[in-house]
Amino acid sequence: MNGYDSAAEEKLTALLRRDRRYPREAYEFIHEALGYTGRLLKKSGHLSGQELCHGARRLALERFGYLARTVLDSWNVRRTDDFGNLVYNLIEVGLLHKSEGDSIEDFHEVYDFAQAFDQAFRIELETR
Repeated sequence: MNGYDSAAEEKLTALLRRDRRYPREAYEFIHEALGYTGRLLKKSGHLSGQELCHGARRLALERFGYLARTVLDSWNVRRTDDFGNLVYNLIEVGLLHKSEGDSIEDFHEVYDFAQAFDQAFRIELETR
């Protein structure tokens, strides 16, 4: 990942070879979403799965606007459960750590992508 040492790069490369569901960009995004969400919530350290999902949504909308869902979809990220899969893959290879009470279930159906991304925008047209 960006800014990682060679050992972390090796771990990520091995992960990408082993689990081909998600591209490198998805892992880079979720890593960035962790920092973004922590700053947004003014928290250092642990975030809950739900907090990360909401922060990732906000970052995606900020970064990609109307194309947020399309970009995430191109990375095979179509549900909040996919955010959980990304996080737990990173935990499995030692690039992230979890707290005792954490579970991949914390990411299950936190929100619906169609509603969260497609309906997040409302275009107001001026009537004359």
